Amino acid sequence: MTVILINVLSSFVLQMFVEEVMDLVELNPLRNSLVGLPGVDGLSTEQRKRLTIAVELVANPSIIFMDEPTSGLDARAAAIVMRTVRNTVDTGRTVVCTIHQPSIDIFEAFDELFLMKRGGQVIYSGPLGRQSHKLVEYFEAVPGVSKIKEGVNPATWVLEVSSNAVEGQLGVDFAESFANSDLYRRNQKLITELSTPVPGSKDLYFPTQYSQNFFTQCKACFWKQHWSYWRNPPYNTIRFFMTVFVGLVFGLIFWDKGDKTHKEQDLINLLGAMYSAVLFLGATNTSSVQSVVAIERTVFYRERAAGMYSPLPYAFAQVAIETIYVAIQTLVYSLLLFFMIGFPLDAAKFLWFYFFILMCFLYFTLYGMMLVALTPNHQIAAIVMSFFLSFWNLFSGFLIPRTQIPIWWRWYYWASPVAWTIYGLVTSQVGDKTSRVDLAEESLVTVKDYLKEHYGYEYDFLGAVAAAHVGFVLLFFFVFAYGIKYLNFQRR
Repeated sequence: MTVILINVLSSFVLQMFVEEVMDLVELNPLRNSLVGLPGVDGLSTEQRKRLTIAVELVANPSIIFMDEPTSGLDARAAAIVMRTVRNTVDTGRTVVCTIHQPSIDIFEAFDELFLMKRGGQVIYSGPLGRQSHKLVEYFEAVPGVSKIKEGVNPATWVLEVSSNAVEGQLGVDFAESFANSDLYRRNQKLITELSTPVPGSKDLYFPTQYSQNFFTQCKACFWKQHWSYWRNPPYNTIRFFMTVFVGLVFGLIFWDKGDKTHKEQDLINLLGAMYSAVLFLGATNTSSVQSVVAIERTVFYRERAAGMYSPLPYAFAQVAIETIYVAIQTLVYSLLLFFMIGFPLDAAKFLWFYFFILMCFLYFTLYGMMLVALTPNHQIAAIVMSFFLSFWNLFSGFLIPRTQIPIWWRWYYWASPVAWTIYGLVTSQVGDKTSRVDLAEESLVTVKDYLKEHYGYEYDFLGAVAAAHVGFVLLFFFVFAYGIKYLNFQRR
């Protein structure tokens, strides 16, 4: 009971803290909004900046660094962002900003200024004062510096009077003047005082790089991915619409072909049905997932840089949420195909059918995710995807049976996941049948013997085929996970 009470209280406190941050950065009107894509939909640039500040504030840092928070914004949007910055400072946190050509209102929202000239030498470090009077007094005290005119932006004025050209005209080195000033000596004294640890204090020590353990990171990332996918209707709606549509089309084309194995053409039709069923929708899964993963990866780069979680929990979470959606997609697809094609009503055969379709759609999806993790963008990933899918198609065992592939190319048949899937689907459904097949050029043979002789399919090899599917899924998953972990294509 104590543990439950503590957990409830902790969740309540966290919720209150999040609500406080929402109020602080004025995000309540945007509650439940989608971030969207920059310049396409979702939040505006100014709203995205405030959201970024809020994401950092949730970690409750004592100091925040911002690189030009007002860049790319108009005057109104910049004022809103700076109001958020000012609200953050008023909570007792320190905010360090780099800023480019600020207006008077924005400039006077800061408390202190650290000004450097070209070359990185400090020419001023100290308080601004009300209406920047301390900054103005300091530079006006330098011999030869012109007085500021009424209504002039202090930020613009100080950049003009401290430029290299003015230094040459006046024969003044502003960096040297600052190094010999009382302000510099006060700063150095303050630095010395703050650098001296309090007696009995200890250095900060963090036993782990991340604040939460691996399992907690996995749960948090999974919950995040769940909402990301749930609130992405176009991707999921199109996925399930395509599944139903393709399932109905192939089901009608190959209606009631599953139990007809009396002629050689019947078995070829069945093989074609399995080939079409897995390759068409599987390739669609590969291409559709790439843009989604590419967008998620840009968010991941930012959150990893902020130290929110490690790459592996993120990879596990994205694969887990994809697996759930693929499992539902496969169930719908399998039910449509299995009953419309007319396979024998046997629970074991249906489970085999579902397993192979599920593993097939999983490795197709993970293949697309893996290529995004290994390439700079999803356009390049799409090119690489098409190249290898062509070989998967060619060596699937349908266009050219394995027994007819030249021996020096036969290794690629075993390297093609699609070949294993067709092998598993056909063999699991009719590979154990001992009924006769009518061949035009030969005497009658059983279905089992025909598949073994013409296609190399053996029913006793079904367990190894299932294991190979699991192997492909794990291989693509681990390449995706470690590609996300070790490859960083972010340019900024």
